[in-house]
Amino acid sequence: MPRVKTSGGEPRTERPRIPGYGISKSKTGLLPWKWAAKTLADSREYWIVTVRPDGRPHAMIIWGLWFDGAFWFGTGSKTQKARNLSKNPNCVVGTQNAAEAVILEGVAEIVIDTEVRRKLEPASQSKYGMSGDGSEPVYRVRPTRVFGLIEKSFPKTATRWTFK
Repeated sequence: MPRVKTSGGEPRTERPRIPGYGISKSKTGLLPWKWAAKTLADSREYWIVTVRPDGRPHAMIIWGLWFDGAFWFGTGSKTQKARNLSKNPNCVVGTQNAAEAVILEGVAEIVIDTEVRRKLEPASQSKYGMSGDGSEPVYRVRPTRVFGLIEKSFPKTATRWTFK
């Protein structure tokens, strides 16, 4: 399976602000970005949360790839998530394991460049045994903020990464 490929610099690493949860103020125990990137790459299923035009949230399970410093996924053009993203591209993507979660906030953009889409095919083939036929939209979600949470050591390891 292809490993994490990143572009650009490392994100800013800090503690999330979660008042009342006993989050450590120390930098000791912060999760490394490479842990988050590996968790994003290794997850098989992901949650995506989009927002309907009337403001109600919509959550769904999807398949996707962490590739070149972004999260990529395809969906049918008539799905609720595609319709939501056409009106409001802000979304949240979460990995499958809530006990060791990575939650990515970002903006989804449709990728029309066929060469870029072709680069995803080997990774999709390796991970899921299939790749798209090119007829449906493929989205790239570049992270703006990412949270890493390990349940067993939550107050000491809760981490937020911020991207420029």
